[in-house]
This record gives sequence, C-alpha cells and structure tokens, in this order.
Amino acid sequence: MAELTVGDQAPDFTLPRDGGGSVSLSTLRGKPVVLYFYPKDDTSGCTAEAIAFTGLAEEFSKAGATIIGMSPDSVKSHDKFAGKHNLSIVLASDEEKTALSAYGVWKEKSMYGRTYMGVERTTVLIDSEGRIAAIWRKVKVPGHAEAVLNAVRAL
Repeated sequence: MAELTVGDQAPDFTLPRDGGGSVSLSTLRGKPVVLYFYPKDDTSGCTAEAIAFTGLAEEFSKAGATIIGMSPDSVKSHDKFAGKHNLSIVLASDEEKTALSAYGVWKEKSMYGRTYMGVERTTVLIDSEGRIAAIWRKVKVPGHAEAVLNAVRAL
C-alpha cells in the first residue's frame, strides 16, 4: 500500500474508545483532528506523549481541534492507562489493526537484532475537510505536542 502523504483524504475509522462508546473520524468532520499513533499503553515514551497532549488539551480545544491517541491496546488497557495518568484525551483501541494499517503505521520494526511488527510513533494532522494537513513520522516525544499545536493554529 502506498504511504499516505499531505493532501490525501484521511482514511475513516470507527473504533471503540476509552470510557465506553466509539469514536469515528467522519463524525469529527468540520474541525481539525490530531490523530497520534503510539505503540503501547503505560510505557515511558507513550506515557510522556499522552501526558504532553493532555497538558495542552485545552489549547488544542481553543484552536478547535480534537486529539485522538490510537494503539492496538484494548479498551480495558486504555481505561487503566487514562485513569492512572489522568488523561483527558480520547484513546482509540485498534486491536484488529485496520486503522493502524490504513495509515501505514503498523510496520516491521527491529530491536536488539529481533524483528517484530509494531506501531511506528506517528502523528497525523487532519484538516476540517478530512484531508491530511501534516504528518510527523518516527516522532521524538520532547516538544512534539507543542509543535503539533503550532501546526493546528496555522491551519
């Protein structure tokens, strides 16, 4: 599958979310969406990223944007993660990896000479028309949420 690029239509999804219910990209049309993909609940980098986005959630809201974090973890895992760290952002569960695959972030990775499939930490900014406005691949967490907020404000 070809990698998504800026200007492409963002693939729609409907997935279960923390706290019950589901989240659908199509129902958020008309305002920007920050969709960030992360490997695993409650690991150091993923926790730091979720806390950074939560810390700026009010600023994102003022800018009209919704933040969605997505990983292959279960809703139960998301609920525990959100509760433990007081997260106020939506956490979508993609255990089937359909959206993760559609966005091209479910990839072969390698660590200590071992290859495995996992999520490549990526953030996609989707504009109010449902098109990809920006993509950050292989994200380094420090300062990332601030950079995404600046991009949302620039839309």
